[in-house]
Amino acid sequence: MYLNLDSLQMRYEPFPIGLAQPILDRQTYDEMVASFPPRDLFLHMSKLGDKFTLSEKFNSKNYHAYVRSHPAWREFHRYVKSDAFIPGVLGALRNRHVDLGIEPAPAGILGRLISLFSRRPVPLSTRFEFSMLPAAGGNIRPHTDNANKIVTLVISMVRPGEWDTKLGGGTEVLRPKGVRHAYNQINESADFSEFDTIYTYEFLPNQAVVFVKTFNSWHAVRPMTGSDPARMRRTLTINIEAPK
Repeated sequence: MYLNLDSLQMRYEPFPIGLAQPILDRQTYDEMVASFPPRDLFLHMSKLGDKFTLSEKFNSKNYHAYVRSHPAWREFHRYVKSDAFIPGVLGALRNRHVDLGIEPAPAGILGRLISLFSRRPVPLSTRFEFSMLPAAGGNIRPHTDNANKIVTLVISMVRPGEWDTKLGGGTEVLRPKGVRHAYNQINESADFSEFDTIYTYEFLPNQAVVFVKTFNSWHAVRPMTGSDPARMRRTLTINIEAPK
């Protein structure tokens, strides 16, 4: 199993962000969508909007139990935690002129010696979370992500034809209207009215929105316009992070 970043096409302004589609082979994607966790395992998060989360950080007991008990997610967890994952993502970005100048720090004494002569070694880690936004008003307020995040991949988890893009749900790339929000390294959230939308990545099946955390990586999901509270915008979010 692996993510296919061959189709990744980047935009560079106002921060590096791109789209890869398809991101998974059809069989693997269908298995993951079919086995996406049920809503009752999630924790409602209101800090940044109207969102449900299941992850290593939030409802971790439910998260680990679910991942261990489902082969598709157990294998995916192993892949995301593997030594090959981070170099693969960083390499795909580097090949597209987004060189972050970092490499994951090798393990062990020999690795530490090698790292003295390598590119800037950083002890990077990975994690992924299951996320859901209700189609009836679900949203994520404008933010730039936590300062320790390096790269984020947001993978859609819906079947073909399941989601109506007229309801919204796209990832919006934003630019502040005023200088007050020009620098936001620590991830203060803000109101939609304070931003212009530069571009929207529509919420479509089997795709990954890939972006780099910067001081101005403002993005959001605008409140959706559906009426069915049970209808969900489901995603899998993978984070590559540095120590806090």
